[in-house]
Amino acid sequence: MARTALNTLQDQIEAVRREAFAAGYAAAMEAVRDLAGKPAPGAEGAAAPQRRRRTGGRRAAADAPASAASAPAGGRRRGPARAAGAPAGRGRRAGEQRPQRGTNAKMVEEVLLAAAPRALRPAEIRSAIQRDHGVAIAFTSIRHALGQLEQRRVAEQVGDSKTWRRRGSSGD
Repeated sequence: MARTALNTLQDQIEAVRREAFAAGYAAAMEAVRDLAGKPAPGAEGAAAPQRRRRTGGRRAAADAPASAASAPAGGRRRGPARAAGAPAGRGRRAGEQRPQRGTNAKMVEEVLLAAAPRALRPAEIRSAIQRDHGVAIAFTSIRHALGQLEQRRVAEQVGDSKTWRRRGSSGD
């Protein structure tokens, strides 16, 4: 009898402790949100970014009755599960297909050919591809394509510079 009463009392104390912790955490997070929403001192002219408040989550658990607060806290909420075989990250729109292998190298080669005999930096190549083809390519992909073109002896790096040109259009 004494043990069950002691266990019940310990469970109640634990539930109250969890509820108090959740309430304190929610109050601290609210203070952080309020502070983050205010402009920095001396920056009255700059507009503070607007942030959306989360609905539900831990704050809702803190406002729930003690019986719900004593339940173990769940993990992060996740979105709907991906379909099997669906690509990770950003998905494609309906009807869009993956570009063929070597497309980046072809686009880089076209840009170098159009600019010949002038040498271009990767940033200029990227902006030209974006302008002409409407595709944003990562700099690492451009560097990889330039390496492929260099192996095929189609493009070359100009001396020690970071510029590239189509091979054979040096004006020598």
